[in-house]
Amino acid sequence: MACTGMMKWLLAGVLMVASCGACADTAFEVAPARAALKRLLPHHAAQIALVALPAGTEDRYSIRGQAGHIEIAGTSPAVLLTGVEAYLEQVPHVSIGWPGDSLDRLPATLPAPSRTIESRAVVPDRFALNDVDDGYSDAYLDWPGWEHKIDLLALRGINEVFMPVGAEEVYRRAFREFGYGDDELRAWIPAPAHQPWWLLQNMSGFGGPVSAELFDARAELGKRIVERLRELGMQPVLPGYFGTVPPGFATKQPGTALVPQGEWVGFQRPDWLDPRDAHFAKVAAAFYRHQRELFGDGVLYKMDLLHEGGRAGEVPVGEAAKQVFAALNAAHPAASWVLLGWQHNPPQAVVAAVPHDRLLIVDGLSDRYNGMQRKQDWGGAPFAFGTIPNFGGHTTLGANAGVWIERFAAWRRDDAGSLRGIAYMPEGSGTDPAAYALFTALAWTPVPDDARRWFDRYAANRYGGDDAHARAAWRTLAQTAYAMPSGEWSEPHDSLFGARPSLDARSAATWSPTAARYDLARFDGAVCELLKVAPALRATSAYRHDLVDVTRQALSNRSRLLLPRIKAAYEAKHAQQFRALTEEWMGDMALLDRLLATDPDFLLGRWLMHAKAAARNDAEAAQLEYDQRSILTSWGDRSGADRGGLHDYANRELAGLVGGLYAQRWQRFFDTLQVGPNGGEAQPIDGFALEQAWARSREPHATEPAGDPWRLAGEVAHRLRLCTVAGD
Repeated sequence: MACTGMMKWLLAGVLMVASCGACADTAFEVAPARAALKRLLPHHAAQIALVALPAGTEDRYSIRGQAGHIEIAGTSPAVLLTGVEAYLEQVPHVSIGWPGDSLDRLPATLPAPSRTIESRAVVPDRFALNDVDDGYSDAYLDWPGWEHKIDLLALRGINEVFMPVGAEEVYRRAFREFGYGDDELRAWIPAPAHQPWWLLQNMSGFGGPVSAELFDARAELGKRIVERLRELGMQPVLPGYFGTVPPGFATKQPGTALVPQGEWVGFQRPDWLDPRDAHFAKVAAAFYRHQRELFGDGVLYKMDLLHEGGRAGEVPVGEAAKQVFAALNAAHPAASWVLLGWQHNPPQAVVAAVPHDRLLIVDGLSDRYNGMQRKQDWGGAPFAFGTIPNFGGHTTLGANAGVWIERFAAWRRDDAGSLRGIAYMPEGSGTDPAAYALFTALAWTPVPDDARRWFDRYAANRYGGDDAHARAAWRTLAQTAYAMPSGEWSEPHDSLFGARPSLDARSAATWSPTAARYDLARFDGAVCELLKVAPALRATSAYRHDLVDVTRQALSNRSRLLLPRIKAAYEAKHAQQFRALTEEWMGDMALLDRLLATDPDFLLGRWLMHAKAAARNDAEAAQLEYDQRSILTSWGDRSGADRGGLHDYANRELAGLVGGLYAQRWQRFFDTLQVGPNGGEAQPIDGFALEQAWARSREPHATEPAGDPWRLAGEVAHRLRLCTVAGD
């Protein structure tokens, strides 16, 4: 240990504990971890000493101490915070979730651990955030929001974070050297919520051009994010350059070899600059130079050639990969190339073309397919066991959690030489605290090996105390929503309330499960158990979030049972029954909207507020709000929404969205159906036009919750005939 002592002194009668940051032989500066500790535990931080351990072959932390004087030692500032979360869960039995916490249950004096607690990381690479996380998790998140997001990542042991914020400024600066004016480049680059797909070479331009001031603001935000990650000993994973060019590049740079990329689900893709062309090395050098000026030197760079249907043309993919890597290596000789394991990516030719000690594949399909063939294609290259447990940031509850536990253990045993990490990559983060907690726990000893035991412990610390009903609720969830099998899907089914109306609707998003992935009736029991949790635990934000979320899911699940009955009544021309069932459907949606309004995590107003705050004037506020609204609904233009199938890809159940657009669509649909002896076919509705009108609207939405979640959840339970819960 670099510094085993703790300096203590009395100030105003209170024992204060100083970390070893001032010790000359400290292995690293602990001040960033202490600052985070003060943010997270402002009333208890003084009772915790943070001690730096020297770096070794693996990250580790230890916890010891006496009541009111806790010592946490770790091998980096971020690992110290991982130790803090472990202390909270294992000793006072509270937790900080993403989202929701039970810190209100912390005693004034922190209790002592009964023994020294020690843990080590079983894998060195602990990666988080999807390529599209910035678009689906709030592209306009401000610095306080990002600061908290980084803290939450550190608390769960993450040490590598994908960070695309400000990449648009890198491209803007680089291509000005190749004959482009500022207006041309800003017209090419989409508005922030749609930028992830531009970085993936899927599309360009949508929602733009954005102001030069917003470019500057996002670049400055990116700098702060990168600086904070590095202060905590975490690695930012920055976008690399692999050949995307603006329109007209061959005109501005005659003789350039370009490969047209065709379309991506209705959007025209940017051209690909052949990496073998002499211009590629020049553009890449400019890109990395400007990126270094903004964000410094990195060691991990994320890029994927020919993502989701890109065209190689006559270019040998292996030769292209060699040149892409050569450009990265010239700019950053110690850096590694991070690739996504997704569909047929990375191609075997790419993996074979790059030194394996400079590669990391973050697999997005580990819990869907056994992966034997895919791992063979990777030829022993290092990879991280990963998951994409939601698409589009859906407000759906559940994951293939049992598969995670079983398969990670098997792959560690069978692929010890190449399995180097975990990769938590939901398309939208911060929606499922249990999934996040369990998946990241795989990277630390003791590695979870039994889902029931893990969820029992989770139930105890999630709400700040052991409660038989909380434990029963989470056992039910563990056996339903978190026991989904591997196979075609990694996410749960979405809600039909969010679907474009049709009597044959089976999912809201085109690429979502078309049938329930677990026993819906059995799931309902979790609502009743949560309603019976002791009143003392109900005040925590974790309980309120979970009660709303689980009840929301039960009510949403009912849409899959009710719609077939509506269809049957319509086809049988039973007008009275049809009217009663459609009124029940609309009543369910109205109740759902009221339930969602009781928790801050389910408010449309919060999804929109950062975009509005980023604007300099009302016109820009309208532009940025449209960016945020459209990605939830039509996603893009008519071609992408209808022909490409992107509409409702990012459907959510948020107060204001369910009671707004979703209810409007279904009510109009039901009104067009004529039921009875003279009834005909339903009149067609232009879904895209409805969605665009809503996305262009500017009606305000609440940013603070209203109503009693426990009472509203009880009302749902009564309406669905799940159970009867007596009042306090």
